[in-house]
Amino acid sequence: MKIVKKSIDINGKELSLEVGRFAEQASCAVLARYGDTMVLSTVTASSRETTLDYFPLSVEYVERLYAGGRIKGSRWVKREGRPSDDAVLSGRIIDRSIRPLFPKAYKHDVQVIITVLSVDGENDPDVLGLVATSAAIALSPIPWDGPIAGVRVGYVKDNGNSSFLINPTATEQAMSDFDFVVATSREKTVMLEGGFCETPEDIVFEAVKKAKEVNARLIDLIDSLVKVAGKPKTTALLVSDADELKKKIAADYKKEMADAFVKKAEKEFGGDEVASLAKTIAEAYDALYSVKAVEEALDALFKKQVRENVLEKGKRFDGRKVDEVRPLTVDTGILPRTHGSAIFQRGQTQVLTVATLGTPSLEQLIESPMGEESKRYIHHYSMPPYSVGETGRVGTPSRREIGHGALAERALLSVIPSEEDFPYTIRLVSEVMSSNGSTSMASTCGSTLALMDAGVPIKEPVAGISVGLMTDKKKFVLLTDIMGIEDFAGDMDFKVAGTKNGITAIQLDIKIDGLTDEIVKETLGRAKTARMKILEKMLSVLPSSRKNLSQYAPKVQVVKVPTEKIGEVIGPGGRMIRQIIAVTGASVDVNDDGSVVISGTPDGVEKAVVWVQGLTRDVQPGEEYEGEVKRILPFGAFVEILPGKEGLVHVSQMATGFVRDPNDVVSLGKKVKVRVVEIDDQHRINLSMLFGEDANKAQPRERREPSDRPRRPFDRNRRRF
Repeated sequence: MKIVKKSIDINGKELSLEVGRFAEQASCAVLARYGDTMVLSTVTASSRETTLDYFPLSVEYVERLYAGGRIKGSRWVKREGRPSDDAVLSGRIIDRSIRPLFPKAYKHDVQVIITVLSVDGENDPDVLGLVATSAAIALSPIPWDGPIAGVRVGYVKDNGNSSFLINPTATEQAMSDFDFVVATSREKTVMLEGGFCETPEDIVFEAVKKAKEVNARLIDLIDSLVKVAGKPKTTALLVSDADELKKKIAADYKKEMADAFVKKAEKEFGGDEVASLAKTIAEAYDALYSVKAVEEALDALFKKQVRENVLEKGKRFDGRKVDEVRPLTVDTGILPRTHGSAIFQRGQTQVLTVATLGTPSLEQLIESPMGEESKRYIHHYSMPPYSVGETGRVGTPSRREIGHGALAERALLSVIPSEEDFPYTIRLVSEVMSSNGSTSMASTCGSTLALMDAGVPIKEPVAGISVGLMTDKKKFVLLTDIMGIEDFAGDMDFKVAGTKNGITAIQLDIKIDGLTDEIVKETLGRAKTARMKILEKMLSVLPSSRKNLSQYAPKVQVVKVPTEKIGEVIGPGGRMIRQIIAVTGASVDVNDDGSVVISGTPDGVEKAVVWVQGLTRDVQPGEEYEGEVKRILPFGAFVEILPGKEGLVHVSQMATGFVRDPNDVVSLGKKVKVRVVEIDDQHRINLSMLFGEDANKAQPRERREPSDRPRRPFDRNRRRF
């Protein structure tokens, strides 16, 4: 197969797309390269149509550790296992970008596999995979209303100046105020995914426009490749049977449908009414149509009615105004033994979020082709089947659950205190109790309250809302706080989270060919208005983070010691640190930078902190201590003046008169007040129990000359070691 390659300069580096080198039996395969990062995107369509009632698209994002020159760390398993959360999230970004542009009538299985072949540690493979996937589908025979393109946008401020970064390197991204992936066609926005540091709405909107300009150049690149190597597109034939059935039901059962619609609106779910009506209609048609086919037709007719009511009458399914948020219920401190908990309810969407605090050693380690990293703030999301009144699988989290948890995590990331200010690992778990629209944003609100209930000093409270869209190409209506049926019947689910100062996270899903700049801008403004109302309600229940942590949370304290004194904390063979742990009951972890992390019960932590500080403190002559007698020898007593640090009180420094036996003055375990006399050249501490004028009356300490030392008789048979 002939190899065709096209390239373009993006941000000073060449981005190339190549077709014809790999996977010639796939419908199409594109090799993309940016810097030394390379990905292969393959798209394959089945030859036969499925009988499914939805478009069977699957997107797999495959990370190989060899791409970064790495071998899996496990000693027993060297093959990559299940996809990492990051791989799942990257796959979802690509899926959400391409899915809306496939014809609804196309029912062939389509599978996209993006394989990361090489990473250079500077250029991210995920947006490169998005561009490669767009090119592969555009080149293939599969019908698709593309191409699209995607870039990552960063934003930096320096000395009052600010600028956008397109596809920033890892080094540049570390200095960026946000991490924003924008996928667009030439004119419209298709997908948004990003985390921000309380960024104002106008800057986010400008970032979208900037990305669209660069994406237009990438689309030109893909089009140039299609002209040379593209394959003729197949045609997706519309199925008319379903349309005929809908027309028949609408004509024959107009009144019954109107009654069912009212009941559905009253209950918000109303599944029983639809199922009952479908069975009645199927029986009346003498089983010409299956009950399932009738249910699908009724569902489509209900969605059509919802859209018409909004677009023509401005009337929402539950009677709300288009910019109205459903009734809010907020409560905190629900669970007695957890570290923090909160319930956030908006309409029938109810989420319980629980916060758990742990030691820094409990942070999560992540292995990827880019290397290893750790996370001390983690958010998990769980949506069991009962939350929508159904039965289903329970166990391994779905991709949707991983995605929603990551969105809520990203929404709060910028307000989590630093490890220096709050040395804890933080885990949030959002349990969806009831779902009827935008559980991810309810999780964000509940997570804020759970953190505040746990006493975590977050920088600002965060709230989130989802804005929907109904459009007929001529006009559009935005819907604040969409419920489930408005999501299913609508054209957009635009989630925006943030603080009173700005946006912290965005996620956009659409079902149409894209959003105009006008829709994007108005949505950001509508979301801000709703966010302020929700924050007001949340803060009326819990105005700020609690001053004290839960009594059941571990206490964590970090002590900084000079790196050259780490050995004193650990002790020979680790004896000292084991002794500290055994005596105090606290956990003690020593890092190479000199930070000693101590955790446990309040009493144990306090004792361990004093002990470590004492071990590393420099004792100065003239300082006074109250110490405990630890050992008594014929020439004096050893007194512990600081935990793990002892000094010698010679018999000449115990009293003004002659002391024949130290036991006459002190006893083991006795508390005595001592003064540091000197630190000798071997760093030994000499102490005195004499103060003031008595110190001048002390008996002179006898010193033996080397020649006076008693010598051990020489023994030829004794071996020296």
